[in-house]
Amino acid sequence: MNPFRLGTRGSPLALTQAHMVRDALVAAHAVAPDAIEIVPIRTTGDKVQDRALAEIGGKALWTKELDRALFEGEIDCAVHSMKDVETIRPEEIAIAAVLPRADVRDRLVGADSIEALRHGAVVGTSSPRRAAQMRRLRPDLEIVLFRGNVDTRLAKLAAGEADATLLAAAGLERLGRHDVGIAIPINVMLPAPAQGAVGVECRAGDSHARALLAKIDDPETHACVLAERALLAALKADCHSPVAALATIEGAIMTLRAELLSEDGSAHVSAQEAGAPTDPVLPIAVARDLLLGAPDEIRRLFGG
Repeated sequence: MNPFRLGTRGSPLALTQAHMVRDALVAAHAVAPDAIEIVPIRTTGDKVQDRALAEIGGKALWTKELDRALFEGEIDCAVHSMKDVETIRPEEIAIAAVLPRADVRDRLVGADSIEALRHGAVVGTSSPRRAAQMRRLRPDLEIVLFRGNVDTRLAKLAAGEADATLLAAAGLERLGRHDVGIAIPINVMLPAPAQGAVGVECRAGDSHARALLAKIDDPETHACVLAERALLAALKADCHSPVAALATIEGAIMTLRAELLSEDGSAHVSAQEAGAPTDPVLPIAVARDLLLGAPDEIRRLFGG
């Protein structure tokens, strides 16, 4: 029998996440590890490191080569950090599973707190959300572009290219870097939509792959990620859009919190709604509240 093939980017974090998916499948189906093959695929996003994603094609740079491999039958599914997957996906591709979510927070690396950064400190990030949130909290900061995987960004920091940087706590923990950085509370910096979630996509018509992957799906995380992605769709957000969002479920109630910012952080608007976890109206309502309350400099970045 041919092995079930997991496509993944080739970065250390992406490979770690692919191994997490393989381990989950091995446990769920009681198969030998060699029944599942990890297939690294080099993406444009990994090759081009000197420009912001939004300048060179956006989040599709992480997915288009994996999509091609899926369509051409080179792989059976693709493992993604869900925050890096563009909002509108081809109809032929389905999000078949989402693993239990890890820590959703950002970590500040290079200082003990945002307040402790020196006046005029240089902060490296490639995220419009993180840049806008930091500028809102500390308008004196200088934000510079930091691209690359975790080790690349930490090396840039060590080389003195910036005083501090921001990294996802989930990625650091998956790489065993538990001692790197200080976690920033959610009420200070709301995370990116789908941050901390690993998803697995397959061909929508591949019933065998969908059945295999269904066994490792975490329904609560899946519902939260879908709500956060639906919010992005309702906002018509793209890679340029500074947007933060987090859905949480307690009992039978989902709460969706979100924030939009101007690029320079001088304006922001937030909203929160609660409802049933699978209610498609919930993210639309939050998007409506945000856009109704947003000043022009924010609305023009989104659906307004």
